[in-house]
Amino acid sequence: MPQIFSKSADTIFRSAIVASVLSIGAVGGAMLVIARSSYVTGQHIAVTQEVPFSHQHHVADIGIDCRYCHQNVETSPRAGLPTTQVCINCHRKLFNQTDLLAPVRASLREGKPLHWNRVHDLPDYVYFNHSIHVHKGIACYECHGNVGEMPLIMQAQPLTMQWCLDCHRDPQQHVRPRELVFEPQPLEKLVANPNVLRKELAEEYELTSRTDCYTCHR
Repeated sequence: MPQIFSKSADTIFRSAIVASVLSIGAVGGAMLVIARSSYVTGQHIAVTQEVPFSHQHHVADIGIDCRYCHQNVETSPRAGLPTTQVCINCHRKLFNQTDLLAPVRASLREGKPLHWNRVHDLPDYVYFNHSIHVHKGIACYECHGNVGEMPLIMQAQPLTMQWCLDCHRDPQQHVRPRELVFEPQPLEKLVANPNVLRKELAEEYELTSRTDCYTCHR
């Protein structure tokens, strides 16, 4: 019987198989890299707002507490956003004629709420409750970073499922005293022996690993 395939066909076939496997691996790796990139997660990307509010100025320079603008953070799943009246409480007299605050004046004059573009946008199927995290001693800093260093607010963490699970598996590494929850600094800059304190607080606040699906998907 005449030979159908040449002697080099086996080598070519094996090379094609190896190339296909490597290509699939490369494509899969590239997809994983893209999925975790800031292009997809939004991490480290500043979001422009109708009112160019500077957390650096209001938090670090002036020392305004997070709860003044985010008034529901201790009692509700949603932290809440500042209303026009919250802004006017200070800016009725301060810098009240600047162009930067024109949207605030227009909102007050027309009776229309300010529009804030969402920065930390979890999927609709993810349940997140701000109040329970605050109650358990998980600081704003853990998710939002040091907002006192942000002229324009940006997403400090990737907010991926893996990132959330890492915290839920070992919440002790992220706990701090409740009275320091709203301090926009890492715990290491606020107390001595932070690891010892975290261990004590984990017991006091009854922190446990929570990785069951119902915790975030309800």
